[in-house]
Amino acid sequence: MFTGIVEEVGKIRSIEQSANLQRTTVSASLVIEGTKVGDSISINGACHTAVELGADAFTVESVRETLDRTTTGDLVVGSDVNLERSCRLDDRLDGHLVQGHVDGIGDVIARDDFDGNVNFGFEVDRTVGRYVAEKGSVAIDGISLTVVSAEDLGDRTRFSVTIIPHTLSVTVMQHRHVGDRVNVEVDVVARYVERLIQSDQGQTQGLTWSAINEMGYTK
Repeated sequence: MFTGIVEEVGKIRSIEQSANLQRTTVSASLVIEGTKVGDSISINGACHTAVELGADAFTVESVRETLDRTTTGDLVVGSDVNLERSCRLDDRLDGHLVQGHVDGIGDVIARDDFDGNVNFGFEVDRTVGRYVAEKGSVAIDGISLTVVSAEDLGDRTRFSVTIIPHTLSVTVMQHRHVGDRVNVEVDVVARYVERLIQSDQGQTQGLTWSAINEMGYTK
């Protein structure tokens, strides 16, 4: 589990590819501290296991599923990547609960720089976008962010976030431009809420919209 607070930006040192596996070595310093082989490190929001550790780098292996469903397969030598170690139970939760299980790949469709801040617009498949809500949480390339706006457009969802100067300066978002692809992970709470209000063959399971309405909430 992660918090979506990037600890440092690392750089891809080497990539070895085979038919169903990518072996990636990342130059880093901070995230190596206290890390052991077998520990989890988030790379641009995708959870990986450290299989080798050096004085100034670590190595991970990505299976075909990860390469197909995240931007890990887009990385090249020299790419900058957001890095975060898994959180401890006694850590402060400064962002939100991020699993490192990327839900889908989003496209950067807009970038508006103003006063050191940047408004980014993204589009993602509706199967992922249905869980993105205005003022809710979303992880972009492993960064915990607040959704400014969200709009469903047929089979796609368009949403936006604002990046403050500090976050821009310490993450790879400073390098993101229209046409780039990003890893998107929705708030896990949204998935559990949906599951609670689903029905099975007409037999309602758990929480219902009627019960929610009775509490004073509406769709």
